[in-house]
Amino acid sequence: MRYVIMKSNDIRQNLATEQFLMNNKEFNEPLLLFYIEGPCIIVGRNQNTFEEINQKYVEDNNITVTRRLSGGGAVYQDLGNLCFSFVVNADDESFGDFKSFTQPIVDALHDMGATSAEVSGRNDLLVDGKKFSGNAMYTRNGKTFSHGTLSYDVDLDVLTKALNVPEDKIKSKGIKSIRSRVTNVRPYLKPEYQNLTTEGFREILLLRLFGADKLADIQDQEYIVTPEDEQEIKKIFDKYYNNWDWVYGKSPEFTLKKRQHFDFGTIDARLLVENGKIHNIKFYGDFFGPEDAAQLADILKGTVYDRPHLNEALADIDTNRFFNGIPKAEIIELLAQ
Repeated sequence: MRYVIMKSNDIRQNLATEQFLMNNKEFNEPLLLFYIEGPCIIVGRNQNTFEEINQKYVEDNNITVTRRLSGGGAVYQDLGNLCFSFVVNADDESFGDFKSFTQPIVDALHDMGATSAEVSGRNDLLVDGKKFSGNAMYTRNGKTFSHGTLSYDVDLDVLTKALNVPEDKIKSKGIKSIRSRVTNVRPYLKPEYQNLTTEGFREILLLRLFGADKLADIQDQEYIVTPEDEQEIKKIFDKYYNNWDWVYGKSPEFTLKKRQHFDFGTIDARLLVENGKIHNIKFYGDFFGPEDAAQLADILKGTVYDRPHLNEALADIDTNRFFNGIPKAEIIELLAQ
């Protein structure tokens, strides 16, 4: 396994670096990336940014907002959070199998004292039943990356103010608020690991993952981003992560809103129906899928807006390509109800 320690604390720079390394560098073994960033919100590929964030609070507190390539929900991060990412050949792992990527992290945390840490649900890590890590996945050009957060010492009060979590999603988890179900992992670690900086936590975790005693033992496994790499990374930074159109987008005015939380994520469909047919449709949500849901939207445009015609339009379509794990019949029922 090779590894990269990001030097930047800018989430946009780090996501651009991750994307560049995934698409432009060939490693004959898995690649592990670690990055730490200042206060920021990262929304999932399929989400409506305006509905996920407290815009005024974000602006007043200079919180960076960007969008990632992978699906899933919005997350808040600050300098008390450690991000990790694994990049592998797509053939080596099954899309949506988060446990294969996160279990080594959980095992390392067990060694550090957080013995109640566990993989839970489709993409979360919990400790004592509370979430301290969310994970997302993306596949393109024969590569898959799975990246996740590790809340070591995040300001949870800021998190609850910066994010707007839809009421239906909160109710579906049987809780009253975000704050009641999230935590930091630091208090659950052994005393010697509770007063580390985030960088110190990163170093201990890195050594555990490599089974090494000191960084010098694995320095030949580190990949250093070159000045030439940086030039290409800057292009990705400008095209995506620092681009208003990519982060916020321009949404048409929909006349119908169909939203439901399933076991494998929330689908929020906005439809404009004219003359009895779907004139426009856009999918938001924290669902996962190896392909962009915009392709499904294109398939549905022009379809007569009723259940029989939706069934006909989707009869030969594998909807798992867009909404992994959500049955086609339930998707049709959501749209037609």
